[in-house]
Amino acid sequence: MNPFIPYKKPRYALIDYRAGDEIINFFKKLKIEPIKTLKCDDLQEPVDGHPDMVVHPVDYETFVVAPNVYDYYRNVLKSKGIKVIKGGKTLCRNYPEDIAYNVARIGRYAVHNTKHTDQVLKYYLEEADIEFIHVNQGYTKCSTSALSDTKALTSDLLIHEKLKSYNIDCMYINPEVVLLEGYNHGFIGGCAGLINEKIFLLTGKILDKNILITLKKFIQSAGYVYDEASNGQIIDLGSMIPII
Repeated sequence: MNPFIPYKKPRYALIDYRAGDEIINFFKKLKIEPIKTLKCDDLQEPVDGHPDMVVHPVDYETFVVAPNVYDYYRNVLKSKGIKVIKGGKTLCRNYPEDIAYNVARIGRYAVHNTKHTDQVLKYYLEEADIEFIHVNQGYTKCSTSALSDTKALTSDLLIHEKLKSYNIDCMYINPEVVLLEGYNHGFIGGCAGLINEKIFLLTGKILDKNILITLKKFIQSAGYVYDEASNGQIIDLGSMIPII
């Protein structure tokens, strides 16, 4: 069970507080109510609103949240039927003190730099029979987006090779096509993901036509429809987190 792969239309979705009106309205047209994140002042400004930096859904009903913003998400999500668990690691501004909850999920695997995974999150994932795959990259969820238990996209070459060694069909996306203000580029996991049981959504357009054509074919091979939430270039807003 991968909570980043909705089995039906979500009621809500956690998205970066800086998401523009065009993206917000796209969600609303699908009758998915956006819940904007709280700015986490302890993180670097470009990622201080990214959902996947502070929240990790263990399953569809249980979320582990960084202590920095726990009170906010407990109050917001409790009424939505979500059990909110306080993580053990308080996030700090600089790497690797900011990566504890940014764990990628593909099928029965959790992919992360396990030296820095929050221990509370690790406990709950292992209790759910999730197996960890160690990689040196810390921002694994930022870098990775799952399409199924055996298909994924990543903008990290080492993650790409590691997933292939686990028989996961993985497509590499050059991160330079992704905007993230304050950095040279963003990552594919923060600008793409399954928004419901039918649509694989990008926050905007991939301007490289060759990459776009290959990506569309890959998404279609997984049984999903490709769509874009805005007319601008894809921008890294952190992984959208669906709430079923």
